[in-house]
Amino acid sequence: MTKTRLPQDAEALEIRFASRLAAGLTERAAATPHDISERLRFAREQALARARESRQAQAAPAVLSTGRGAAVLGAPATWWHRAASVLPLLVLAAGLLLISERVAHEQVEAAAEIDAVLLADDLPPEAYSDPGFAEYLKSPQP
Repeated sequence: MTKTRLPQDAEALEIRFASRLAAGLTERAAATPHDISERLRFAREQALARARESRQAQAAPAVLSTGRGAAVLGAPATWWHRAASVLPLLVLAAGLLLISERVAHEQVEAAAEIDAVLLADDLPPEAYSDPGFAEYLKSPQP
């Protein structure tokens, strides 16, 4: 019969492992030379100071005072701020799609104009195979 572990069991195992690890480190810390233990103490104090500063910076948002009120910087983003940050990307994508559609439409109009000129013109069929025919198409028509 297999026994499923509950989250409390996993937490108890983690606590037991952490206490064994801490006890082992404490035993070996007593055997380290004085200069190494002092360097470790100094590094630990610096790390704690940095951690304390970063927690304070995250906990208290910076406030930028403006003429009429205050704008809070560093506050957690709401769904409205996230949606507003995506809006420029959506506008850009829509603009690119409109530009693409406009270019495609202009190409179709240009091809239709050339076809209309060719169909309305009195050219013999041999003219279409002539190498200068492309130049004829590019030349302005009266």
